[in-house]
Amino acid sequence: MKQVVEHQSDVLVIGSGAAGLTLALHLAEKAKVILLSKGPLSEGSTYYAQGGIASVFDAEDTIESHVADTLVAGAGLCDKEVVTFTAENAKSSMEWLIQCGVAFDKEEGFEGDASNAPYHLTREGGHSHRRILHAADATGKEVQVTLQERALTHPNIQVLERYNAIDLITSRKLKRPGNRVLGAYVWNRDQEHVETVKARFVALATGGCSKVYQYTSNPDIASGDGIAMAWRSGCRVANMEFNQFHPTCLYHADARNFLLTEALRGEGAYLRRPDGSRFMPEFDERGELAPRDIVARAIDYEMKRLGSDCVYLDITHKPADFVIKHFPTIHKRCLELGIDITKEPIPVVPAAHYTCGGVMTDLHGQTDLNGLYAIGEVAYTGLHGANRLASNSLLECLVFARAAGEDIESQLEKIPMPGELPAWDESQVSNSDEEVVIAHNWHELRLFMWDYVGIVRSDKRLERALRRCAMLQQEIQEYYSNFRVSNNLLELRNLVQVAELIIRCAMERKESRGLHYNIDHPNKSDDPTPTILLPD
Repeated sequence: MKQVVEHQSDVLVIGSGAAGLTLALHLAEKAKVILLSKGPLSEGSTYYAQGGIASVFDAEDTIESHVADTLVAGAGLCDKEVVTFTAENAKSSMEWLIQCGVAFDKEEGFEGDASNAPYHLTREGGHSHRRILHAADATGKEVQVTLQERALTHPNIQVLERYNAIDLITSRKLKRPGNRVLGAYVWNRDQEHVETVKARFVALATGGCSKVYQYTSNPDIASGDGIAMAWRSGCRVANMEFNQFHPTCLYHADARNFLLTEALRGEGAYLRRPDGSRFMPEFDERGELAPRDIVARAIDYEMKRLGSDCVYLDITHKPADFVIKHFPTIHKRCLELGIDITKEPIPVVPAAHYTCGGVMTDLHGQTDLNGLYAIGEVAYTGLHGANRLASNSLLECLVFARAAGEDIESQLEKIPMPGELPAWDESQVSNSDEEVVIAHNWHELRLFMWDYVGIVRSDKRLERALRRCAMLQQEIQEYYSNFRVSNNLLELRNLVQVAELIIRCAMERKESRGLHYNIDHPNKSDDPTPTILLPD
C-alpha cells in the first residue's frame, strides 16, 4: 500500500514563473509557502519571454500615455480602472525587480558613474513611446533566474518540482460549510503517486493555455491547468475567445516554438512576402508596429492568398553590430539553424502565444472562491481586453502578485489552517494499457482548434469544433475515471476543458474585435462587453 503524503503550508502557490515567484517572495517574510512547479523550476513562459516589461521611466513618457496605448490595443474591452492601477504600479514593481538583482540594459556612452546611467528603453508595437525595460533579448530568463535563486535559498519557501496540480480541494466539494479553498491534490511525477497539500490560501500562477493549438510559441507546460481547475471549482472565466497569436514565430522544422521578439520590428525590421515586397503598410498605417492582432491577420491573409508556408522578417538593413548587440539570443539560435539574420531574412509564421482571458479576479487577484487567487496569464483582470499590448504580460504578473500578496498578508491572522483532508482515492482505477488513446486525442484536439478556432473563425467552424470537443471530453473523462493519472492525461483533461471554454466564448461574441475575428460577424458592435461564463 502506498504511503499517504500530506504537505502543509500557509500558502500554496501553483506555478513558478514571474507571478508565482513574485508572490512567494513577497509572502515568505511572514508566511510558510509551498511553490509547486510542474516541470523544472524554470520551465515556463517567463523564462522564454524575450522582449521586456512596459513601464514609464522616460521623463517624456507618462502613465496616461501607457494607459491610452493599452486601451487602444484592448479594442474597447479593457477595464480602465485596472489598466490605470497596473500602469501606476509598474515603476515600483520594476524597482523591486532591480532591488532583487535583475539587470536591465542601460544606455551606453553615459558620462559619469555607470550605475547612474539611464535604462535603455525599447519600443514595441502599439506603444507611443519607448518604455520597454529589457535585458538584451532574454528579459524573461534574467527575471526567472534572478527570482528563482532567491526563492530556492529562502527558508520559508519549499519548492516542489515536477508536481502536477490535479484539482483544488474545496469545502463545497467535501460538503463542509462555506465556499473556500482548502488545498489541492498534486501528482508527484517522480514517485508517481498523488499527494495532498493543505493550505490556508491557494494561488494559481499556472500561465495560459496556448498548447491547445497545434502551433504555439509556448513551452509544453502551457496547458491551461489553472483555468480548468478553477472552472471545476465553481469560478467564472471571461474573454477566453481572445487568444493572441504572435505574428513572428520562427518557421523551421528544428525550432517550432522559437519566438522572434516584437522588439525586432520595434527596432526597424520589415515583414516581406517571398518576393521581397513589404505588405504591412497596405494593411495599417502603423506598418510593422501595428498591434499584434492586425499583424497576425495580415500574415495569415498573405500566406493563404499566396499559398506560402511563411513570410519573412528582415532586419538586414541595420548594421550587423547593432543586430548582434540587441538580439544576441535570436542571432545565436538562428545561426545554429543556418540563418544569419544580419545577412538574410528570417522565415516566420504566426503561432498561439498568449491567453488574454482567464479566471475572473478583482484588483487583488481574488477569485470567486474564497482564499483562491489567480495571477498572471491564468487570470482575467480586465487589463488586456480584446488584445494584449506588448510587454504588459510580465508587468501584470508582477503588479498583481504584489497586490495578491498584500491581500493575503492582511488575512493571515484571521484564517485558520483547514482541518483533516481526505487522501486521494485510486482504489477503483488501474494502470493504463492504452496510452495511444491519449496521443490520438491530443493530436485531434490541437488540430481542430487550429483549423476551426484559430486566427480567422466562422460560425460553422465553431459549431464543428464544439461537437468534436464534446466527443473528446466524453472519451477523456471515461479514461480519467478508469486509469491512474499521468502527466499527459492530466494536461489533456485540462486542455479539452479549456478548449470548450474558448469555443463557447467565441460563439457568444457576435462581432469581430481585437484577437477574435469571425467572417460571419466582421463588424464591431456598438456596446461591447466581456464574455463571462458561469459554471453550472
